[in-house]
Amino acid sequence: MTKYESVNVLGDPLRGCSDDPVTGYFRDGSCNTCQEDAGSHTVCAEMTAEFLKFSRSRGNDLSTPRPEFGFPGLKPGDRWCLCAARWLEAYQAGAAPRVHLTRTHIRALDIVPLATLREFARDLS
Repeated sequence: MTKYESVNVLGDPLRGCSDDPVTGYFRDGSCNTCQEDAGSHTVCAEMTAEFLKFSRSRGNDLSTPRPEFGFPGLKPGDRWCLCAARWLEAYQAGAAPRVHLTRTHIRALDIVPLATLREFARDLS
């Protein structure tokens, strides 16, 4: 698997999303992606109770620890590389978490418009 260039949605070098818990398709702490990443785990989002409940209702329980997969479970405040389509689905349902644009991979723009991400930007003044 070859990673796409590590560039964020602003055109700058991609910053890490989270090392605690370690996130990313490659589990390298960043929202790096590649052609094989069918889910496009590219949106660095800050978890909320509302989003975690929404995700669980869609069949993806991100809050329950799964030690057999080395997954600690997420809690509000954790940052995580979300699938861009899931973030967009949450946005459309009114449950989208805040995002970090400097930590969100440019490939997220294949699915979510930049203007939409900017509405939820945590790292813009």
